[in-house]
Amino acid sequence: MPKLNMVQAINLALRQEMAKDKNVLVLGEDVGKDGGVFRVTDGLLDQFGSARVIDTPLAESAIMGAAFGMSILGLRPVAEIQFSGFAFLILPQLEGNASRIRARSQGTMSAPMVVRMPYGGGVRALEHHSESREATFAHLPGVKVVIPSGPRNARALLVAAIRDPDPVVFMEPKHIYRAFKQEVPEAEEVGIIGQAEVVKPGEDITIISWGAMLRPTLKAVEALEAKRAARVEVIDLLTMSPIDARTITESVKKTGRCVIVQEAPKTLSMSSEIIALINDKALLYLEAPVKRVTHFDVITPYFGRENLFLPNPDQIEAALIETLDF
Repeated sequence: MPKLNMVQAINLALRQEMAKDKNVLVLGEDVGKDGGVFRVTDGLLDQFGSARVIDTPLAESAIMGAAFGMSILGLRPVAEIQFSGFAFLILPQLEGNASRIRARSQGTMSAPMVVRMPYGGGVRALEHHSESREATFAHLPGVKVVIPSGPRNARALLVAAIRDPDPVVFMEPKHIYRAFKQEVPEAEEVGIIGQAEVVKPGEDITIISWGAMLRPTLKAVEALEAKRAARVEVIDLLTMSPIDARTITESVKKTGRCVIVQEAPKTLSMSSEIIALINDKALLYLEAPVKRVTHFDVITPYFGRENLFLPNPDQIEAALIETLDF
């Protein structure tokens, strides 16, 4: 089984789905000749040609509008938004048309399309290139939102997203694009949208994270368990919408304690929604308030302060200890 980084795993998913289904195509800025700004679509133009790997103008609203039009006519477009910081420009088409077409047509039409976008900080990028706005897209009824945490689940979940009958926003944490490799089977593997993964079972406290934050979370858990007789249950959320309420609720009912780690700002975020979910379904099982480790409610800073700004294992470990000792 080959070992791939996330870029290679996503490329494999695109390559295999395009070979399997002639209706799958890729469009976006520089996705063809240059293979994408992060080289995720490298080699697809040579294999599938310019009719299925389409370089577009620098116009995110036009990319989204074209993809929506293709999807309602029977194609399965995978549109790349070069950086998620520019994705607000797609909202008129995503929110106004793609998310609503099934309801608007009373189920007679759908928009099977994927919007891929690299997101998050930690790569010394400039303004508009380091945002974590998953909650913005998860707030849109009719849109599914997926965030992988590693090469293998990125490949499997992208396959699922391409085959899904409705719009899927697929947010790729660019901080871990090439950070590590995993074994990824060449044989078909299809993820399940809407299902979180219990990465590590535990009995004493639940910790929930997603995307690039899973790795510092696991480091913090390892450090804590080396010092204390505590077993931490680690949940990788994977899908922001529809959220896996069952896995979260069952875990918190078992452990009675919970910490949430996210890269995004705290206010009106996914962590806010998870806390509301826990309050609705597991409040009387809690032994301590739910603790959050998050981005601050400010614009992502430039290079010199970026790593200090993002959640790190020491902060996560401190939150676990505070919650355990409450």
